[in-house]
Amino acid sequence: MALSSDSSTGRDSREKITIQNVSRSYESTQALADVSFSVAEGEFCCVVGPSGCGKTTLLRAIAGLDDPDGGSILVGGDPVTGPGLDRGMVFQEYALFPWRTVRGNIRFGLDRPACDCPDCEARVKELVDLVGLDGFEDAYPKELSGGMKQRVGIARALAVDPEILLMDEPFGSVDARMRDRLHGELLDIWTQTEQTVVFVTHDIDEAVTLADRVIVMDADPGTVQSTFSIDLERPRGRTARDFVDHVAQIRDELGSPVETSH
Repeated sequence: MALSSDSSTGRDSREKITIQNVSRSYESTQALADVSFSVAEGEFCCVVGPSGCGKTTLLRAIAGLDDPDGGSILVGGDPVTGPGLDRGMVFQEYALFPWRTVRGNIRFGLDRPACDCPDCEARVKELVDLVGLDGFEDAYPKELSGGMKQRVGIARALAVDPEILLMDEPFGSVDARMRDRLHGELLDIWTQTEQTVVFVTHDIDEAVTLADRVIVMDADPGTVQSTFSIDLERPRGRTARDFVDHVAQIRDELGSPVETSH
């Protein structure tokens, strides 16, 4: 089955995120230049590209943690002017509070203003079960494996039931076996929550495993090179011919040795 280029035709009526001509510079370095694409409501979209192509900068701009120099980012048709409870962020380096337990870290997402959860403890228990950490509620981050820490990060981001989940290379620090397991768990969560996901990675195999659509970026400065639909049924076997073909075509499009999983 061939990998097909996706022009986003017909997505306008259900766009959740719209990125229009976004640029961002840091002193003499231009991280992003005229980046434009959209993400449909409920879509699992991966952004892939080499180091330095502005993937993290773009994700932080969607989250409202970084202000573009030019262009605009819309969520549900409204301009992004800062962080919001409609967007949950999962970071690469866990970013857990070492003095809080698993329960405490997850609860942090509910302790902020604007929480209208009628029973926060019940919500925490629900999230602990969702990410498979039942029995570890009172453990501290130093007592957890890397994969478990990242599950806590996912649960914390999901605490206020955001419409969008933004993930910055969240599984880059775990081994291949744990990464495969976390992929399956993340897809199960996505299926249950029906959230819109933007997942940044430099691993082509990971992108093809997870995504409905892959945005391919180039560097110096960061630009959108192309987009591809991944029209494979889930779960996806990495040794299947169609999967291998998708990975090979994205690698060819990049024209550089971007990482693949083994």
